[in-house]
Amino acid sequence: MTQDVNQQHPVSMYLKVWGWLFVLSFFSYMVDYMELQGLLRWSLILFFMVIKAGVILSVFMHVKWESLNLKLLLIIPTFAIVVFIALMAFEGDYVLMNRLLYYSTAD
Repeated sequence: MTQDVNQQHPVSMYLKVWGWLFVLSFFSYMVDYMELQGLLRWSLILFFMVIKAGVILSVFMHVKWESLNLKLLLIIPTFAIVVFIALMAFEGDYVLMNRLLYYSTAD
C-alpha cells in the first residue's frame, strides 16, 4: 500500500492565521496610537511581538507538526538566551546603582 505523503493543509487554516496576525498587529499599533508610555508600552509591544513570532514559527514554518525533540531544540536555547539577557540587565542595573552611589558619596 502506498501512502500519499504530500499532505496539504486547508487554505482556511492559513486565512485564520493571517486574520489573527492582523488582529495582533492592530493591537500592537494601538499601543502606539493610545500613546502608552514606560514599562506598560514596552511590555505590550514585546508581548504582541512574541505571540506573532510564535504563530508564524508554529504554522508557517511547520513547527506545529514536528516532533517534541525538535520543538525542545528550538525552545530551550531561546528561553536560556532570554534568561541570560535578563540576568545581564539585572547585573548592569546593580553595577550602575553601586557606581552612582559610590561616586556620588565620594565628594
